[in-house]
Amino acid sequence: MAAGTAGTVLHLPMFLASRHMGYHMAGMAPDPAMVAGMALIVGGVAAVLAGLWPPRAEALRREAAIAAVRVRPQDDAPLRPAHVALLLVLSLAVTIDVMKPLTLSLVVPGVAAEYGLASPLRPGGGVPVAWLPLAGITGTMVGSFVWGWLGDRIGRRNAILLAGVLFATTSVCGAMPGFWWNVLMCLVMGAAAGGMIPIAFTLLAETVPRRHRGWLMVLIGGNVTVAYALTSWLAAVLTPEFGWRALWLVGLPTGLLLLVLNRWIPESPRFLLATGRAEQAREVLARYGAALVPVGPESGPESGPARGPRTGYRRLWERGFGGRTAVLTVLAAGAGLLTYGFQMWLPVNLARIGYLEASSARVLRDSALISLPLNVLTALLYGLWSSRRTAVVVAGAAAAALVVLAAAGEEVAGNESLMRLLLLVPLWGISATAAVVAAYSSEVYPTALRARGTGWAAAVSKVGGVLILALSVAAAAVPPMEVTALVAAAPLAAAALAFVFFAPETRGRGLDEA
Repeated sequence: MAAGTAGTVLHLPMFLASRHMGYHMAGMAPDPAMVAGMALIVGGVAAVLAGLWPPRAEALRREAAIAAVRVRPQDDAPLRPAHVALLLVLSLAVTIDVMKPLTLSLVVPGVAAEYGLASPLRPGGGVPVAWLPLAGITGTMVGSFVWGWLGDRIGRRNAILLAGVLFATTSVCGAMPGFWWNVLMCLVMGAAAGGMIPIAFTLLAETVPRRHRGWLMVLIGGNVTVAYALTSWLAAVLTPEFGWRALWLVGLPTGLLLLVLNRWIPESPRFLLATGRAEQAREVLARYGAALVPVGPESGPESGPARGPRTGYRRLWERGFGGRTAVLTVLAAGAGLLTYGFQMWLPVNLARIGYLEASSARVLRDSALISLPLNVLTALLYGLWSSRRTAVVVAGAAAAALVVLAAAGEEVAGNESLMRLLLLVPLWGISATAAVVAAYSSEVYPTALRARGTGWAAAVSKVGGVLILALSVAAAAVPPMEVTALVAAAPLAAAALAFVFFAPETRGRGLDEA
């Protein structure tokens, strides 16, 4: 990691040298320090990945070790100091993670202006600036799959560590002179961001006592509000003085902070067992109030998937898991379309119906203020009432509000108070549906499939963003608010109905009962 950090720092002299040009680096040729820095980054990341990768002999032992034992939390145990520390660390990790895609909406105008790219504000430009967010969102989708696989391959803690390394090193996006280098770095950064949340929730599900697990995961999943507050504050402080590039360079200190905090993130006890470190596994379990329980062939559903020859993504669709995967897929797709379809184009559509001062920052700020107390309520409902019924309420309420908004259309354009009221539920639904998807997917699968299950749900939630941004790259017109609202409402309504009839309840159930 020292090589990666040094390589990142070597990109800064060129950035600082551009201060007399307003930190515009377009057209500048990379200097020798930047070239050497890129080589150090590539070598450093490769060395980190090689160091984290388990020997093949250990990988071959994993299946037998998982099949032989079950990790059983003391479900009625109180939260311990170790739990509180882990929750704080992972909450911060999730906040740092969510800041990455949120930053995209804040840097796009500056990127378009510096490189002369086509955008809604610059229709006469050349290459569409939408390539940048498209690369970032595509990266998050790919990263959700890759990190889901990595989490089951190299361990939960190591997967989070690798994401932190990439957060720090891809911050060089802020010092890249060429637009397409920015796109490439944004793709890699997106991959790390897309993989972080599924792994973090998998680790939470495996360490937090059952009676606290649900509501805490949903509460942490709603950290999009905190992330936006931090991102908008950084934009207000840094952009006027240092330009849009400074928002990406912030990834270096936040990535290094995540690496420092990694010491308080435990490794999965199952991974420790699979790599022959049984004593370390017992020490971790003792800290979190859990124990090892031997299991036999008849011990229940969790041992079944672990013993089978396939634990990849295809396993999610096999008998016993296909129904829950289908239900979760529909909800994740609705959550993605709500975020990347409805919300992304909301400022443009509000301006279209007469709200000339509407901006993405204003809409997201309102969303953050509204979502914070409602997210607490959602977390309590999920943990203390019912996970399945909370998903029904969240998806159903968001879908109904979107339909009402689409039906009202331009008729309420002149009534700002009524428009804010109509937007309240959909804006809350953005963080609430994302939190429910993350929490539910980490509870509904057995341990051998849990990281892949959460990775699948996270990836599906990005598909809508990829499709919407692909349309922008193709220079298609921005769809009106009525269309984006109905497109998001359809899968959300379908998900609410599916959860009523087909989704299993996770509240009060142990993870070994998945």
